[in-house]
Amino acid sequence: MTFDAQARMQLLFALRSKGVTDTRVLAAMEAVDRGRFVRGIFQGRAYEDMPLPIECGQTISQPSVVGLMTQALNIRPRDKVLEIGTGSGYQAAILSQLARRVYTVDRHKRLARAARELLESMDITNVTILPADGGHGLPEQAPFDRILVTAAAEDPPPALLAQLRDGGIMVVPVGQSDHVQTLLKVTRQGDDYDYDDLRSVRFVPLVEGMATD
Repeated sequence: MTFDAQARMQLLFALRSKGVTDTRVLAAMEAVDRGRFVRGIFQGRAYEDMPLPIECGQTISQPSVVGLMTQALNIRPRDKVLEIGTGSGYQAAILSQLARRVYTVDRHKRLARAARELLESMDITNVTILPADGGHGLPEQAPFDRILVTAAAEDPPPALLAQLRDGGIMVVPVGQSDHVQTLLKVTRQGDDYDYDDLRSVRFVPLVEGMATD
């Protein structure tokens, strides 16, 4: 067994130990090689269960957090999913294994372009990556069955709540500081929304507007 294969197997064990038990989510995370999404001096740590820096001051999330957020979405094979915060494209690649269609947006044009090229090189064809202000969502493609936000807002953004289909689920980190954040699962029931606290997390903030890079 190669080092990479052994490291990837150890990562799957770590995911299970952290509470990622959904077999479809585990299979998706096994199918997507995180090593493709980590570059430079951190590449040797791609299979560790930890967040890592990427370009534009952003991060690729800790795999166990990616797994738990994906698990909380309870994605069905025919679902249309919106991701806010493309970053490296790793989360979108995992979503692509579970959903019919994935739309993902990032305020950094450079990140969106790099993620698009990488996913195309991996023959992932059901993901659309767009540079856009994540707080506004993607109204022209709404409603969405599932919405995943990978940056922390003070409250669930109203524009995203409005783009959630009746019966749909949104998973979003909320908090008023970089240090105290809670992962929320929001389920839409008609004009009402049910909120469930999942766990403490730490994400980069959801920033308004487009980046200049």
